[in-house]
Amino acid sequence: MAGTKFAYVRNFELPDPLLPDTYLVCRLDGHSFHRFSDEHGFAKPNDERALQLMDHAAKSVMTEFKDIMLAFGESDEFSFLFRKSTNLYNRRHSKILTTLTSYLTSCYVFNWSRYFPDTPLRYPPSFDGRIIVYPTERAIRDYFSWRQADTHINNLYNTTFWALIQKGGQTTTEAHATLRGTVSATKHEMLFSRFGINYNEISQRFKKGSIIVREIVAPESLDKGENLEPPMHLTRHEANQTPDESPECSGASAPTTNIPLHSQSTDEDGETPPFGPPRQKRFKAKKKNKPETTIEVLHCDIIGDEFWLARPHLLEN
Repeated sequence: MAGTKFAYVRNFELPDPLLPDTYLVCRLDGHSFHRFSDEHGFAKPNDERALQLMDHAAKSVMTEFKDIMLAFGESDEFSFLFRKSTNLYNRRHSKILTTLTSYLTSCYVFNWSRYFPDTPLRYPPSFDGRIIVYPTERAIRDYFSWRQADTHINNLYNTTFWALIQKGGQTTTEAHATLRGTVSATKHEMLFSRFGINYNEISQRFKKGSIIVREIVAPESLDKGENLEPPMHLTRHEANQTPDESPECSGASAPTTNIPLHSQSTDEDGETPPFGPPRQKRFKAKKKNKPETTIEVLHCDIIGDEFWLARPHLLEN
């Protein structure tokens, strides 16, 4: 389009960069998943297959986008944390949001038959999303604490709600009325006394949600016979030395400057000029390798300090 009379239309495209030097959290949420879950016969209050499918799709997103350090999921929702220094798509809001939303949706559909082999998709699912910027580590921790606390509150309510319907014979309207105004302790007591359900024994996946984290792989031991030192490159002076004159034998420290060997030139008087300043090293030092990482799915507490203290790299810039 450049160079034509129509190129002016690009002036209507507004830039939408996200604030630099801030953490990005992209939260994706299933659109109208109440209907979707009913249409596809999801088990209530929690369908293990549906949760595993969401985990699989979110893990695929993290595999594709290396700057995502952490993801947290509950039900049909996932939040993705980008490192503070990310420059993905030049931090363009619309580009990041639309790409992540479409990729998660594609992965969800692509892997559907793996978790629901006997349930064909009746219609395509969809997800909506938003991106929030946070300036501090404290704000990030509070965000994920908020999502996990929400997971616990919702799951306790839904577990009790569906127990009243499935085991107590109540209608949805009656179950909502029974639970209106109750606190957590009341729901715990109701589950145990009326239905024999100990909430503390329910799967951690349901109570804590799914934490997908980019873990650093511990480096392998260095005693495997590998030559970890770079090869020594001799200077011209060292190459002309006899063994007895070498720096190692004389106790002097070995120089590190590498001057490639070539024939000496002479000046106009026919004399060999002294060595000039050392040339740039032919062999550059090996780049420092980034630590190897793996993506793991956990179901643990992220509100307390233990999770974050064990993984300081998640919030490092």
